[in-house]
Amino acid sequence: MERKVLILGAGESKLLQVPTPLRHLPPTITTLDIEASHKPDVVWDLNSCPWPFKDNSFTEIHAYEVLEHFGRQGDYRAFFAHFWEIYRILEPMGYLAGSVPLWNEMWAWGDPSHCRVINEGTFSYLDQALYKSGVGKTCMTDFRSIWKGDIESLLEFRAGRIFFMCKVHKPARA
Repeated sequence: MERKVLILGAGESKLLQVPTPLRHLPPTITTLDIEASHKPDVVWDLNSCPWPFKDNSFTEIHAYEVLEHFGRQGDYRAFFAHFWEIYRILEPMGYLAGSVPLWNEMWAWGDPSHCRVINEGTFSYLDQALYKSGVGKTCMTDFRSIWKGDIESLLEFRAGRIFFMCKVHKPARA
C-alpha cells in the first residue's frame, strides 16, 4: 500500500505531528501553501474551491493550524464546501489529521487571519453517526441536505489545541 500524504498550509514543514494507523508506511508527501516563498509543491489558496487535485488522490491529509483559516464564522456553505474538498480528495478510509487552537486560546481569536473557530461540536457535523444522534435532540442545525460526506473524528485536547485524527467513510455510513 502506498501512503500518499498532503500537508495543507505546510509552510516549510514536512513534519507529520499526528500519527495515523498508517504511520508504519513511509509517506510520499505533497505540500500545499498559499505562500510561494515557502516553496511548497503546490501554491494554492484553499478558499478557492475546487482544489487542484483529482478525487481520491491522497491516503492522508494533514492540516496543522489551518482549518481555522477557511471561510468565515457562520458561513455554512463555505464550511461544507471546504470539508467536501477534503472528503473528495481523500481515498476511502483515508485520514484527516491535524490541530486547531482551542476556542478559548488567545490565538483562536487573536490571530487576524483566523476566520472561524473549530471545536468538538464542529466535528460532529461531519460525522454522520454523531450528526444523526444530535439533530432534533440538541441545538444542532440540520444540514443533512447539504452534507453527504462522513468524517469520523477522534479528538484530543492538550497544550491549548485540539488534535484530531479523522477517518473518511466512503460511502457514508447509514
